[in-house]
Amino acid sequence: MNLAGRNSGRHDTVVERPKSLLLADIVHDRIRRAILNGEYAADERLPGENVLAEQHQVSRPVVRSALSRLRDEGLITSRQGAGSFVSAPVTPKPLAFQPLETIADLQRCYEFRLTLEPAAAALAAGRRGEKELAEIETCLQIMRDATERRSHREDADFDFHLAITTAANNQYFETSMRALREHIAVGMKFHGLSLQTVRGGLDHVLDEHANIFDAISRGEAEKAREAMHIHITGSRDRLFEGRLLDLSSRK
Repeated sequence: MNLAGRNSGRHDTVVERPKSLLLADIVHDRIRRAILNGEYAADERLPGENVLAEQHQVSRPVVRSALSRLRDEGLITSRQGAGSFVSAPVTPKPLAFQPLETIADLQRCYEFRLTLEPAAAALAAGRRGEKELAEIETCLQIMRDATERRSHREDADFDFHLAITTAANNQYFETSMRALREHIAVGMKFHGLSLQTVRGGLDHVLDEHANIFDAISRGEAEKAREAMHIHITGSRDRLFEGRLLDLSSRK
């Protein structure tokens, strides 16, 4: 997997960086966003290096590099023998949605994603940098590894979609995705379980994700939009077996 050498054609020169530095950038950005979005409370202890390495599918030296940058930025502090703790004031999440209560709500979530994510993918194709592309590719590789083991990684799946909205370079897309994390996770959980009962299901969905990544990496906005629309529509239809509810009114 080449995390550094891809080029969308928007730059004359690509400066190659060691894979470990790109991975450290990705882990740093993930933890930083988690802190700033209130996923870790002020003075809360972060997971240990071994746990973080496993969560992000990287080595401990990569985690140490990411934590070092967070310390330099004043977002965390280290206490000898105790670990790393959040030191920055936590900013409340600016957007939140009511919890899912019904199947209709889950279908409405898919409906909203179909307006949000294809547009984000198209923007990402034109705006993403090498670091953003590397994070999307890392998530795709984690899903590929899981597929080879005949399993589905809902966390990597969500991170893949989140990384695309981040690459769109429009904070409203990313904020909406973060606010929808729990809602999307429900759909991804059931969708992942359904894939394991269908011959070739996991491979087919991996191909859908790969098509989205390829279009973004080539800077093809409309193909990225179409690939994302096909994927989310397919996920919804596979989950509900094509049987959609009448969402014209709440009863």
